[in-house]
Amino acid sequence: MAVDDQLQTATLGGGCFWCLEAVYQELAGVVSVTSGYTGGHTEAPTYRDVCTGTTGHAEVVQIRFDPDAIDYRGILEVFFSTHDPTTPDRQGHDVGPQYRSIILYHDDAQRATAAALIDELEREAVFDAPIVTRVEPYAAFYPAEAYHHDYYRQNAEQGYCQAVIAPKLSKFRQRFRERLRNGG
Repeated sequence: MAVDDQLQTATLGGGCFWCLEAVYQELAGVVSVTSGYTGGHTEAPTYRDVCTGTTGHAEVVQIRFDPDAIDYRGILEVFFSTHDPTTPDRQGHDVGPQYRSIILYHDDAQRATAAALIDELEREAVFDAPIVTRVEPYAAFYPAEAYHHDYYRQNAEQGYCQAVIAPKLSKFRQRFRERLRNGG
């Protein structure tokens, strides 16, 4: 694994951050996943603030990864395969601007990679509707409250986890078996 200064950061929102956190925690090359908020106009928002839909923030995960083990495109391929990037401000029953599909790029290379992959997915008509994922510059990240961290692992029997997260994880594990942390 790369030393910390060689790690890269990806910041992504695709609905509830618990879902993305659970997926990326199992991906080989990912060193850490932190749930939080970004893209809004309120400093240091709380979960309750963000849930009002008035702060402008999205629920996101910030992923630290080893680019020698997985590249940024690989991170994005998982992102587009584990949420619906065609529904504005919605993922399933989670509705509101905080659930928007968003990629917050940290540099020009990430911006270009995201744009190229979206163009490719659109050309290949991978989805039945146009991709509405926003690609915006990264500005600030506010970690979510402690009880949101490692949520699925700590609450796997909870109803939302069983009904929403578990099926996403199952689909992810099948599709990306060779990219799992434990080698599939």
